[in-house]
Amino acid sequence: MQLDSCPLRAADITPDLQKKFAFLSGGRGDNGSPIIVFPEFPAFGEITDREFHNVLTYLTSVPSLSSTGVGFILVIDRRQDRWAAVKGTLLRIAGSFPGNLQLVLVLRPTTLLQRTLSDILFKFNKDEFKMKVPVIMLSSITELHSYIDRTQLTQELGGTQEYCHEKWISHRTAIEGFALMVKKTAQTLQSFGTELAETELPNEIQATTILLSTHTSKKEKMKEDILVALGQGSRLLESINEPVVRDPDHNMNQDELENLATVQRLLSQLDETERAFDEFWVRHQTKLEQCLQLRHFEHNYREVRALLDQVSEKLATFSEVGISPAHADHIFIELTTYEEKVSAALSQEGDELIQKSHYAEDSIQPKCSELRTISETVNNNLRAKKDHLLKARELHHRLERASKWVDDGIYLLASQPVDKCQSHEGAELALQELERYLDNAGENQLTDLSTIWKDYEAVLNQQFRDQVEKVFQKQASMQEMFDKRRVSLKKLAAKQTRPVQPVAPRPEAFIKSPLSSPGQSSHGHTLHLSCTRRAKLEKKCSETDSGNCVESLHRRFPVLSVFPAPGISYCAFVGLFQGYASEMDNPAMSHLIPAPLQNKKEVLFGNMPEIYHFHKRTFLRELEQYTDCPELVGRCFLERMTDLQIYEKYCHNKPRSESLWRQCSDCAFFQECQKKLEHKLGLDSYLLKPVQRITKYQLLLKEMLKYSKGCEGADDLQDALTSIVGILKAVNDSMHLIAITGFEGNLSELGKLLMQGSFSVWTEHKKGHAKVKDLARFKPMQRHLFLHEKALLFCKRREENGEGYEKAPSYSFKQSLNMRAVGITENAKGDNKKFEIWCNSREEVYIVQAPTAEVKTTWVNEIRKVLTTQLEECRGTFMYYESHYESFSITCALAEVMFQHRCFSLICVIQKQCAGKYTVTAEYEIGGAQELSVKSGDVVQLVKEGDDGQLVRNLNTSKEGWIPAANLINLIGKSKSCQSLTSSEGSGSGNLSTSSSCSETYTSFSDIKP
Repeated sequence: MQLDSCPLRAADITPDLQKKFAFLSGGRGDNGSPIIVFPEFPAFGEITDREFHNVLTYLTSVPSLSSTGVGFILVIDRRQDRWAAVKGTLLRIAGSFPGNLQLVLVLRPTTLLQRTLSDILFKFNKDEFKMKVPVIMLSSITELHSYIDRTQLTQELGGTQEYCHEKWISHRTAIEGFALMVKKTAQTLQSFGTELAETELPNEIQATTILLSTHTSKKEKMKEDILVALGQGSRLLESINEPVVRDPDHNMNQDELENLATVQRLLSQLDETERAFDEFWVRHQTKLEQCLQLRHFEHNYREVRALLDQVSEKLATFSEVGISPAHADHIFIELTTYEEKVSAALSQEGDELIQKSHYAEDSIQPKCSELRTISETVNNNLRAKKDHLLKARELHHRLERASKWVDDGIYLLASQPVDKCQSHEGAELALQELERYLDNAGENQLTDLSTIWKDYEAVLNQQFRDQVEKVFQKQASMQEMFDKRRVSLKKLAAKQTRPVQPVAPRPEAFIKSPLSSPGQSSHGHTLHLSCTRRAKLEKKCSETDSGNCVESLHRRFPVLSVFPAPGISYCAFVGLFQGYASEMDNPAMSHLIPAPLQNKKEVLFGNMPEIYHFHKRTFLRELEQYTDCPELVGRCFLERMTDLQIYEKYCHNKPRSESLWRQCSDCAFFQECQKKLEHKLGLDSYLLKPVQRITKYQLLLKEMLKYSKGCEGADDLQDALTSIVGILKAVNDSMHLIAITGFEGNLSELGKLLMQGSFSVWTEHKKGHAKVKDLARFKPMQRHLFLHEKALLFCKRREENGEGYEKAPSYSFKQSLNMRAVGITENAKGDNKKFEIWCNSREEVYIVQAPTAEVKTTWVNEIRKVLTTQLEECRGTFMYYESHYESFSITCALAEVMFQHRCFSLICVIQKQCAGKYTVTAEYEIGGAQELSVKSGDVVQLVKEGDDGQLVRNLNTSKEGWIPAANLINLIGKSKSCQSLTSSEGSGSGNLSTSSSCSETYTSFSDIKP
């Protein structure tokens, strides 16, 4: 028979082992020989040769080599069997025992006949067994104990040793499985290490990143497998040690000790393998990370090299000197930015890699040297260009000062009170004022063109020359006007024979236009108006009666003076945004940015760029068209009212922005940016500008309206003011709305927010026919109400601690009322500041007290508008149902019932019914214990009115009861002569009409119970 050569495992022969025809008890002989026990097994003869061979082969392979070298002791228990079984067992052992034998002990049959036969036949057949070791026949267990100590025998053989065959099989299966797992884990780690060692490093960032990620994932998977194996080994170790843990006096047998040593050895081997793998992985990971750093460095090198080349090319063709001071400043900032980029290119990234012993030092060092050389060249070129631009900027500022000096001079001429100049003293004072202005010109005045051509020859191009000449010409014109005015004033001061009325140019003709970007300046927004326009203006004023001209100046000038250009507060926006927002993306500044501020640029600045671009590209240009007719500027506001709502978006974000600012205001980043910009005020002052601007619009329009009464555009100014106030109200309301907490729905689904304010509120609830007020009815609840188109919200105002927007109150949501189920009573409890809001047939009544009677009137009117709007909508719905059901020949009464069930409208409810007799035309079923039931044809009489209904007497049955007020509602337009109570069958929805007078409240069809 050919047997398998591979080693046997317990898992492979578990069914054979479970038969327990032979087992290792864990006992040892005196010389350490392992003991194999053949217990009583009547079916031993049925065991196949393969099963017998597999079990004995496995049992002899379990003990250690040192033990098996001595030989095995076999204990064969056949006390309950016959001689034939003894003989068969010995023959099979002699023929196929796979190990060395030291001694065979046989407990022969105990019956007299079989014992006698055993003695006789064993002597005659002894040579037949062909065993080289002694075979000893034992008559009893006592004789067995003389050969083997009792502590090494199981309890079945009179020993003290505890043995569980199933537990032994379980331990052997687990130990062999764990050993196999350790072996496979070691092989897998070795294969993975070989794969890592043979991996070629990629040449691209993405490929390197992917490779690093892939290897890291595989490594993590390996670590997980190791942890699983360690966990399994630890649990197996605990299982083997379990008897000792349970009983500290327990002594393990030799097999258990060997199992324990085997598991400990496997765990130690696994730990050692894990440590070796971790050390190898650290080296491999470092190499991959250095490779990735090198690829990033090479990529950055290519980008920086391209940037340096780009800057060099740009500087080679750069000849800008600017067309305005703002433009020159912008170019200067741009050059400074280039310089900063070049400086950033000289970062110490390469040197740091070299200092960290990077494996590619020979490749990094030459690139760093090359970058330094090119960067130094670019820096030198940049410095030369900046010196050139600084000279141009100096001239720009001289021209700006001169232009401003001219504008101020024209303003001075226009603002001198002409009536006071008619007197000798007034003329003297005006003349002295002019003389002082000219004497204090100083550096503001351009003295000599030739000197300017000489000093600034290097920066003067044709456009720059034209600009200088225009400013100089403007200055000359102003001085000419001063000379004429001085001559006139001198005449007035010297002799008062005839009043002289000097003609002053309109000041707005020379006032500089609002903020102009460099692009706008190139399209004609120069530093002064053309002489042609000034000549036309002087001609127009000279042709007009002097009194009218003065009156016009006095009327028009204040309008301009109180309405500064709305974009002036944004003129520094470019510097502000680049000085703060752009720096938040600057890698060189990233170390100064605190964690809460990172990636929060949109939160901090909101939509300020949108506001700036709207003013720069649209609003300012349109406002400039009204320079000569400022009283018409209201049209511009009306046309752009939708665009101006961008301020509402900015205000919504302002609490988040201010909270972020307060959290990070002291950080080094903001301090460094403020220092670079040389701002005296912090960033928060500039972030407040848009909020101040939209508020300022209201005040400016009010002031303009005051000076423009009776003008052509006064109505537009009034409409613009109203719209701006509406935007401010929407901003204010929305700021309150976003502070609501605890509302589980979507506030946007409630419709437009119409009103909001704080009130004192009492509540009443109907219980049966009695009213139940809140226990604290004398102390009202303070509630903040939000009136939407579809709902009315009751909230509790809560003051917050903090500063700025953090101190703004929050509102805890308490209750909401659907406006389709709401009714109001305009006057309550005889107080002109109270009104009632109720629903569900006045089952719930809210008595609301406003701060003033005016506030109450405003709210009542607004609620009435909402209810009236719903009424109109449902009337249209009713007309649809009426026409629809008439086509199917359904009565008008049924159409009305459909209307009541499906429309939530508002109608007038007759609260004060007139006593009288009425005929019931339909049945009305009882809806409550105290209500009255009526049938069609019954005659009823109204007895008295209650809070929520009418006390009615049925004259046919002489019974009295209550009918809800909702069921006595008469349809609008019903004939007064029709005195009948109608109801759709089974619905309990009745209608009643009388000719008596009534007081009105507003209720809802949802209060009519179907």
